[in-house]
Amino acid sequence: MFTPKIPPPDTAPTPATSLVQPLTGITHTPACTCHHNPSVAPVPAPVPAAPVSRPAVQLTPGSLLVAAAGGTAMVLIIGTVLVSMLLATAITAASVAICAVVLRSLLNRPHNR
Repeated sequence: MFTPKIPPPDTAPTPATSLVQPLTGITHTPACTCHHNPSVAPVPAPVPAAPVSRPAVQLTPGSLLVAAAGGTAMVLIIGTVLVSMLLATAITAASVAICAVVLRSLLNRPHNR
């Protein structure tokens, strides 16, 4: 139940080992009333040229400037948030320490009010 189910390997024939032969011409019976000439083989379709490999991202000077400005803005924003969180933690710790000192002084000397 908990063992992984591995699918069987693909058994579809590859184009190189396919048993289907490519069309070399169209053969018809003598009584064919088709609109084309049965003795003429069809013209093969042109093979599209292979696409030219390009880099995934094209950086122009303008886009490079925008990327640098965006990165700088993100660093400044994240830095501001982290510093403010650290400052909030420091202020909270200081106030808790002051409260502890005041409570300690009140509880240690109950007669000296």
